[in-house]
Formats: sequence, structure tokens, C-alpha cells
Amino acid sequence: MTGGIYLFKGEKQLIEMTEQAYDSEALLQELLEEYPALLAGDQIDSNAPRRWLLISRETGVPDSDVGINRWSVDHLFLDQDAVPTLIEVKRSSDTRIRREVVGQMLDYAANAVKYWPVEKIRSEFEDRCVERGEDPSQFLSAWLDSDADREEFWQRVKTNLEAGKVRMLFVADIIPTELQRIIEFLNEQMDPAEVLAVQVKQYVGEGHTTMVPRVIGQTAKAMTTKSGGSRPKRKWDEPSFFAKLTEEHGTEEAKIARSILEWAHSNGLRVWWGEGAKFGSFFPLFDYDNETYWTVSVWTSGTVEIQFQMMIPEKYPFSNEAIRAEMRERFNVVPGINIPENAISKRPSIKLAILKDSAVLKQFLAVLDWMISEIKKKPVAAQTQD
Repeated sequence: MTGGIYLFKGEKQLIEMTEQAYDSEALLQELLEEYPALLAGDQIDSNAPRRWLLISRETGVPDSDVGINRWSVDHLFLDQDAVPTLIEVKRSSDTRIRREVVGQMLDYAANAVKYWPVEKIRSEFEDRCVERGEDPSQFLSAWLDSDADREEFWQRVKTNLEAGKVRMLFVADIIPTELQRIIEFLNEQMDPAEVLAVQVKQYVGEGHTTMVPRVIGQTAKAMTTKSGGSRPKRKWDEPSFFAKLTEEHGTEEAKIARSILEWAHSNGLRVWWGEGAKFGSFFPLFDYDNETYWTVSVWTSGTVEIQFQMMIPEKYPFSNEAIRAEMRERFNVVPGINIPENAISKRPSIKLAILKDSAVLKQFLAVLDWMISEIKKKPVAAQTQD
């Protein structure tokens, strides 16, 4: 293996982090389950970063309408547009990653779109929630774009399956050249299906571990071919956002959202306006030391989301679970906010109305100030060698 990452710790200590293979395929599978942001949704779609809802691991795939499973796909995710995303994980040391894995994946996808009823996917999602002690309806509502309709979401899953609109993702520590060429070819030819790979390299050194994901397969030709099939979007801006929010929730909540926007501007944050067909949003982004940090997002549905999920992975300091836990505790001190422990890798939302008292809003903005101050403590930027 080649290349390395060098980190400065303190002022003079240089830590060399070397590329290292994963101990097992199962370890990488577990990491994807716990931290789906490793699938690099911002690289797959930079305009509307993909978010991931895990349905299940080892999801059975039948080869007939009898319903008996013949295969199992490593992970099944849905993105926010209800596109089923099939994940096959391999280590580079597994010789099947060259060509055999492609046949596997095509078997899975071809039979999934034909023999997976949406009820099966929904049932597996609900079973997984129950196993984790979570209410499926509440979990899905929190994950969706605020007040988006849950039944409409599942209907869109069904529509996408019937149309063959699925995403196939190969995940490995190294994507071999042979596999890359096949993926690029398939992705250029297939529409509306999408075929990509995510290479997740691991670097270790002196007790530190860093994972660096990179999406492979998005050739210019493939992106041009698929652009015509994108879901209609609306580019929001400040006037349209506040007009909609005021219309739906009144001047009081619009005033609160305006205060968050003013906080962003006064602290030099870049504001990205959303492209939701139904809900408007804005995202204050902090660009610092060649990195972009997500903070919160504010929605015309009258909610503000804490972007824990987008803070992982690799970005100091929020790649550290203890720092995210501290952030959660600071938010929970604000009256009316109660973020659960298991939400520090998700996107919990709160109602803007909670912040209507000026003292409460001040406490909330103070936590955002703390976030920025923590980011500014970042050590000298890591350098990567290829």
C-alpha cells in the first residue's frame, strides 16, 4: 500500500498515519451500519447530499415470486428520495472483488426490483427499529425532511423499485482498476439505475484512526446521461424561504429563523439554500482550514435540525463521539430541547417555536458559538501523499 497522512499534534509532534487494511470485512460492514456518512453522500450528489436510512443488514433477495431468499445483500439503505441502495462490501484482499462481485450485485438488483415488495422493505425497517427500542414512525419522521409524509415516502420506494431506479454501491478499502472500469462502463450505460463504488481507505498511527471515503464511477458521460431523470427541485433563496415560512408558521417563527441566519452572517458562515421541491431550507456552513463544517439547518416546516450526521466522519473535532455527546448535553441545557443519546449520529430536529423566548434563543445560539470555537481549535491541516 502507498501513501500516508501526516498529522500535527500540538505544535511540534508529527504523527505519521499509514494506510492499513481492515482486520475483517465484518468490521467495515459494522462501520457502515453505525456511520452511514462513510458512504460519502456529499460526493454522490454535491447539490443535494445523499442521506442514508438503513433498512437492514444481510437483506434477503429471492429469485422467484415464491419469496424464498436465494441471496443476501450486505446492506440495504434508502436515500431521502426513496431510492433503494444495495451495498456489497469486500476487502481488496478478496479476489472476488475483481469481477465476480459485479455478477453478484447484478443478480441482487435484477431480482430485487422484480421480487421485493415494498411491504418487505418496510417490515424489515420496522423490525430493526423495534430491536433497537425505537418507534419506527417517530424514527422515520425525524429522518425525513421534517413534516414529509411517511406513507408518500414508502409509495415512492415502490415506484422506484418498479421503475428499476436503484443504486448499486461496491464498498472496499481499495477498488481495483478492473472493477473501476466495469463500474464506470455500467454507470454510463444504465439508466435510471446507478452503479458506483466507495473506496474507504483506513489510516492508523499512534492510537489514531482516520477513514477517507472516495466515490468512484461518476464519469462525465454518466452524469450527463442521468441528469434528465433527476427529481424536480426548487432552488430556494432568502425571500422565498421567509415568505413560505411566514405563510405556514407566522411572523414569530420567521423572526427566530432570521436570528439564526443573522448569527451565521455575523460569524462569517456561508449559507447554502436548499433545493427541496416541497420544503425550503438553509444550511449555515463554516469553511475553515480547507474543510466545510455543517452546523444546523432551518426549514420552512418550522423546524431546525442539528447536523450530527454530517459531522461524521474524519472532521476534527466532531469525529470524536465524546465531543458530539458534549454538544448534545449543551443543547439539552436549553429549555425545551431534549435530544436523545442515540441521536448524535443522526439529524434530530426541534421546533423553532421552542426558541421564541429571547433568553432561550440566546442560549441556543451560544451552543452554535461553542461549535465554531471547537472547530477553530483544529490542529494544522493533515497532508495526504498519493
